[in-house]
Amino acid sequence: MSLVITGLGVVSPSGTGTDGYWAALSEGRSSIAPLTGFDTDDFPVRLGGRVRGFDPHEHLDGRFVVQTDAFTWFTMVASQEALTDSGFDVAADPYATGVLLCSGTGGGEFGQRELASLYGRGPSHVGPYQSIAWFYAASTGQVSIRSGLKGMCGVLVTDEPGMLDALGQAGQALRRGGSAMLVGAGESVLGAPYSLACQAASGVLDDGDDPETAYLPFTEGTRGYVPAEGAAVAFVEERAHAEARGARVRAVVAGHASAFGGVGGLDPGGEGLLHAARGAMHRAGVAPAEVDVVFADALGVPKADADEAAALRLLFPDGVAVTAPKAGFGRAHAGAGALDVAAAVLSLEHQTVPPTPRVPDPPSGLDLVVRVARPARLRHALVLSRGAGGGVSAVVLTGPHHV
Repeated sequence: MSLVITGLGVVSPSGTGTDGYWAALSEGRSSIAPLTGFDTDDFPVRLGGRVRGFDPHEHLDGRFVVQTDAFTWFTMVASQEALTDSGFDVAADPYATGVLLCSGTGGGEFGQRELASLYGRGPSHVGPYQSIAWFYAASTGQVSIRSGLKGMCGVLVTDEPGMLDALGQAGQALRRGGSAMLVGAGESVLGAPYSLACQAASGVLDDGDDPETAYLPFTEGTRGYVPAEGAAVAFVEERAHAEARGARVRAVVAGHASAFGGVGGLDPGGEGLLHAARGAMHRAGVAPAEVDVVFADALGVPKADADEAAALRLLFPDGVAVTAPKAGFGRAHAGAGALDVAAAVLSLEHQTVPPTPRVPDPPSGLDLVVRVARPARLRHALVLSRGAGGGVSAVVLTGPHHV
């Protein structure tokens, strides 16, 4: 079965909506800025990629806003854009469409606010939605309720590779029945001290104060990554089904594979990344020479970047264009892989490789696209993702006219 993407939605620090997101990526804009909203003086990280100027009441009914955390707001808005973009008529058969979304952190901001009320003012001051708003599955539930989707629903509690794995699982789900699924991920991890403290303990965050020198993957001066928030959602369906209803195919999900890099690390040595990339290309029936661009995981940690670069040189001995547009806004945990998938789809559509922001020169032995976007003939894009705990995934996306 051929799985295709016919709808796409984005909420990111670089823009809300796919048009704004692509404009920022293709221009190499940076959205990293000092964190505000609470005092970060005692934190080892003071920069982040926040979704600024986002008013949930402009996008959502007030009853949804009060029941949910920002990570669900982002995912609901991205889901609605993807659903609208697909042109799919949910009302024709609401049981035919499911929802599979990812989150690694849940609703930390909502949870911290309610726990502060509990310990500061007492149990009677805790809102009734505390029991559900923080929960990882809140986005899946709210999206399915709001959009009237009654097909198979689920949630992957995972780190960055979540969206890639969800695409793989969506294909399996549709083979068992159903017509389409909303697949994506969203996170909001910068709005509360508790969420930031949990990330700071990882020891892999950039501790600088200057947005221009923060999160510079594959460079000698890199000190780690900058955390971010955001969401991306794709509407996926079987290709024959999409063509039968005259839908625009934005990209084909050609192949997916995952691996486990090792307990307690982000794939030390890069062996898991290598295995997942080879598996995804094999399942896609795509040779290394046919991959035109790689959206790198780009952790921003010297050893991890070196391992990834070595894996890419093994995979593509003749070279391949590599980019890491997330360097312009940060890594949004489960939302990171989703935003990379969205970037790859848009890159295939525009036949352009977006640059890696603020990185001045490509490192030796790696064709990293820097400074300006690169027009190119793009057939296949490989997206790579590593997460905390050792999860590693890869997906091959193909332009609709190159199948």
